[in-house]
Amino acid sequence: LVICSISFQATPTEDIEKDNATFLTKLILTGLTYEPQWQIPLFLLFLVIYLLTIVGNLGLIALIWNDTQLHIPMYLFLGSLALVDAWLSSTVSPKMLVNCFSESKMISLSECMIQFFSFAISVTTECFLLATMAYDRYVAICKPLLYPVIMSNTLCIQLILLSFLGGLLHAIIHTSFLFRLTFCNSIIVHHFYCDIIPLFKISCTDPSINYLIVFIFSGSTQVFTILTVLVSYTLVLFTILKKKSLQGIKKAFSTCGAHLLSVSLYYGPLLFMYVCPRSAQTDNQDMMDSLFYTIIIPVLNPMIYSLRNKKVIDSLGKMLKRNV
Repeated sequence: LVICSISFQATPTEDIEKDNATFLTKLILTGLTYEPQWQIPLFLLFLVIYLLTIVGNLGLIALIWNDTQLHIPMYLFLGSLALVDAWLSSTVSPKMLVNCFSESKMISLSECMIQFFSFAISVTTECFLLATMAYDRYVAICKPLLYPVIMSNTLCIQLILLSFLGGLLHAIIHTSFLFRLTFCNSIIVHHFYCDIIPLFKISCTDPSINYLIVFIFSGSTQVFTILTVLVSYTLVLFTILKKKSLQGIKKAFSTCGAHLLSVSLYYGPLLFMYVCPRSAQTDNQDMMDSLFYTIIIPVLNPMIYSLRNKKVIDSLGKMLKRNV
């Protein structure tokens, strides 16, 4: 995979071009578009967001790990989601922060591919985890007596592993097809990280097959996971409405509300980016969508799930009392 493609036809002129050509292995990430006076404020803002993301998500993982009362499927899924959010943010944020003060904004082609591969694993795994969390809530509310039998810790761990495996396979497929492309139209990637659609736009190889692969695999992944969430919560809603206890209704809505909020915030930008990758969105619109689910959602998820969860708050209180 090279940035400048060269024709290998047996003509004298092209042979000379072949001999004199320089094979470039660098790309330029333009980053977010902003005025120079915003450079330091935006750097500080994104640095604070990144630190909050890491502290919030890793802190939630540590809390679940240390409290045996939280070693149940609901919180094991939540801990896995926190791990993926920290992973996703760490894939994107450090390079973006470095580029805030970098004049060249260069990234090697190999580093670019590794960044996209890591990004694809984390973002796809999160989709599968959100779907499994919705199924977990369906079983807990619609079949409470059978919940310990159906959703055992063994099944929970298997679903988590399958989510990560699905993310890995999805990343391998897209990264493998990226290697069929050559880049000579431009070395400038209009994005703040190496994402697949901006790379297609600078390819001098026809990326139609790649667009088709994105539509098939990313589209089917999102449709499958969204349908799982919608079906699960539709059944949950019917079950809740049948309850005569107002307290039971409030508890059920409280349990599912945080997850529904997280899902609705996460899937919107993804649908615009990958299910309709040839939409009329500008590069800046794509970057704003990406910024939302790579930077904003990972910092919000620990707050969304923790502040609305009594067991997590109680566990945090006990841990703080022990350490005081």
